Amino acid sequence: MKVLLLSAYDAASHQYWRKALVAQFPQYHFTVLALPARFFSWRIRGNSLTWAFKHRDMLTQDYDLIIATSMTDLSALKGFVPELANTPSILYFHENQFAYPKSGKEFTSVEPQVLNLYGALAADRVVFNSQYNQNTFLKGCQQLLKKLPDQVPENLTELLQEKSCVLPVPILNTAYLNHSGQTGALEIVWNHRWEFDKGPELLHRALVKLKQQNVDFKLHLVGQRFRYSPDVFEQIYQEFTGYIGQWGFIKSKAQYQALLQSSDVVLSTALHDFQGLAILEGVAAGCIPLVPNRLAYPEYFSADYCYQGGEDETDNLVAKLSVLAQQKQAGSLPKSPDINGLSWQAQRSAYQELIEDLVREQAFSD
Repeated sequence: MKVLLLSAYDAASHQYWRKALVAQFPQYHFTVLALPARFFSWRIRGNSLTWAFKHRDMLTQDYDLIIATSMTDLSALKGFVPELANTPSILYFHENQFAYPKSGKEFTSVEPQVLNLYGALAADRVVFNSQYNQNTFLKGCQQLLKKLPDQVPENLTELLQEKSCVLPVPILNTAYLNHSGQTGALEIVWNHRWEFDKGPELLHRALVKLKQQNVDFKLHLVGQRFRYSPDVFEQIYQEFTGYIGQWGFIKSKAQYQALLQSSDVVLSTALHDFQGLAILEGVAAGCIPLVPNRLAYPEYFSADYCYQGGEDETDNLVAKLSVLAQQKQAGSLPKSPDINGLSWQAQRSAYQELIEDLVREQAFSD
């Protein structure tokens, strides 16, 4: 089987997924096209143009299947390259453009949402990494369509729902490790992108209260950092120097995994997460997750691992961390939850069934 794999905005989580997908199915012949994760507005609008006119020879080969990320302008690409028009296609949503929190600084445009909608309509199967992702996408599409002035076809949302399903980004089998926790302070890992949507302000508020309450903790603040990051990160560094362990992005995978293995808690303060791979990798290494009771997290973790949102969110988070610190001192920390069902070993057959069923359906229709 010949598969064209397209990653139009090849961010870290997208790379994680596509590289593992290729590795898991050596029996398929993959042709991969990926574009750098920068210049967001141009990338999502221009990827079809870039590929259609820079890689036309590659795109006009005879493929059995297209697998594309949701950043791919699939409808335009099929128009630019007619040879792809009848090739069965899967559009994979790592995220959707309807559920991002607003920073107040961005230029507001409906175009990213429209591109998501058109791409999904152009695909034969639409796959989401979480139920939360699917629900917010379908709800967002419905709300968008209601705002359009006239000539809007009926039942588009129902059509999308009929051809959609949920398949998580599987966790690499090598991420499942034996935990080797240390004695002493509660070791907390915050391992997310250093951007506003990952909730650093909530993290800062919680740290202030932990310090005021004399909770014994050590914070490892790691994850991908960009040229510009919220000022609150520098504030955390200045105010909590004595509490900080690892600081900044860890390039070595072995060192990163060793940190997860030896830490107690992997923490999310996110304003949005469509699956939460950083948290899931921490749990696979033996960390206890502490996550908000919203977004995609309740799909994976019971209430024991979630803190309540709302006006008292900071206090609720601090209370959970304080209890965990006490449990560590008493040698009675709970075990991390079992997420073996999210591994590639567990999910591979579902991916294979999705791929081969679609190609088989196309062959019968021909």
